[in-house]
Amino acid sequence: MEEERSIALHQLMVNEGLIPSSEEEERRQSVVYELRKIVLAWIKRVAWQRRLTKQQIAATSATVLTNGSYGLGEDFFIVLCNMLKDSPEVSEIHCVRDAKAPLMRFKFDGIPVDLPYAQLKVLSVPEDVDVLNPFFLRDMDEASWKSLSGVCANKCILQLLPDVESFQSLLRCVKLWAKRRGVYGNLHGFLGAVHLAILAAFVCQSHPGASLSALVSEFFKTFAFWPWPTPVVLQDGISPVPGDASEIRSFMPIQLPCTPYEYCHSNITKSTFYKIRAEFLRAHNLTRDLLRLGFDWSGIFEPFPYSKKYTQFVKIFLSAPDQDKLGDWVGWVKSRFRSLIVKLEEVKGLCDPNPTEYVDTGIAEANVVFYCGLQPGKTNSLDIESVGMDFLKNINNGSQGSCGRMELSIVQASELPKVEQVEGRRGKGWKASWRIPRYTHQGTPVYSQHLPHYFLGYGANHEAPAGFSATG
Repeated sequence: MEEERSIALHQLMVNEGLIPSSEEEERRQSVVYELRKIVLAWIKRVAWQRRLTKQQIAATSATVLTNGSYGLGEDFFIVLCNMLKDSPEVSEIHCVRDAKAPLMRFKFDGIPVDLPYAQLKVLSVPEDVDVLNPFFLRDMDEASWKSLSGVCANKCILQLLPDVESFQSLLRCVKLWAKRRGVYGNLHGFLGAVHLAILAAFVCQSHPGASLSALVSEFFKTFAFWPWPTPVVLQDGISPVPGDASEIRSFMPIQLPCTPYEYCHSNITKSTFYKIRAEFLRAHNLTRDLLRLGFDWSGIFEPFPYSKKYTQFVKIFLSAPDQDKLGDWVGWVKSRFRSLIVKLEEVKGLCDPNPTEYVDTGIAEANVVFYCGLQPGKTNSLDIESVGMDFLKNINNGSQGSCGRMELSIVQASELPKVEQVEGRRGKGWKASWRIPRYTHQGTPVYSQHLPHYFLGYGANHEAPAGFSATG
């Protein structure tokens, strides 16, 4: 019977498109190969701009490392970005310059790519570089380490696990669960990809040889009753070591399985911690008896019913003059979402940010809309203007020219887009995704610091601070 449950779960994964076909795997490998060629050409150009000798230019190299479900400065964000824009396979590109791990996000031949940058203190980086070798990690700056930590964690996990295939299947399942139940997305205060990977690896280590259905059941049982804030640490023969004090004091500390031993960066707040725990418990209750008559996996992956759970929401409307500026604006605001969640907690107790991004196609201005459920039964009124101004101060602090408009308002559940109220049917004028087309060459001209009068490309405009309006 347990084997039947595993087969049924595997079929659900196939139906959801979670298991890539051989053709899709070949496409992904092709994307990595083509990206490596572009990145190598980029680093050669940078070496030339910096007036290195011909021998040094020949020796200079860079590579692309993969991690996740599939196995910094002007040179990166201007030169390489422009080279990618000129590639016909690349679309929807935008830069996230001010994140803790700065990156470019785009699609290559239709495949989503997050491309962070890590600078190693070496002239040449071999294509098969061992990122766990201390030689390559020496004197690395914090931003580079943050960018590389996911790759290092991914490699360590694969080395520590007895059965990689079971781990990958479990991770695909829990990612689908987290996305459907609204608990996936580090910027919104929930679990990110590296958090889920370490949690899944922990369960696989604890239950070697278990079937997929048993691993899923044990995953939810383990973390429904985990004694947080006790850290989750993979078994590698190394005892937990002190890390960043702010991360140790976080609600759900999860240790990276690679040196230097640090805790995963987390944006979890009181509200999101409460929801994650509630969803772990719900999933455990649904999977604790896999052998019962009539058991069905689909219940675990039902979309979270926001409009039934909450009667009021904070609507966060973000817009920009055009689609080119919208990507950077939305990325910048999302990187500051935690401060908005904490402020709402101060005045409303608990809140539930919905990670789904919506677009109001009935408005001509380029826009993205987010919703945050408010705790029912809380009687104190919400001064949305005060909350908005407080959040706007945080957004404008450190901004490097991102220009856009933000509007906060209180809406009722009946005002949510129909896609949220009626599963599978999208209301007129709304869609649950957004796209950013190819950038046009706009902005401030930037010239090389190393080669006088050599034009690199266009940087971000340093425009006026973001605008804000609030309605109750």
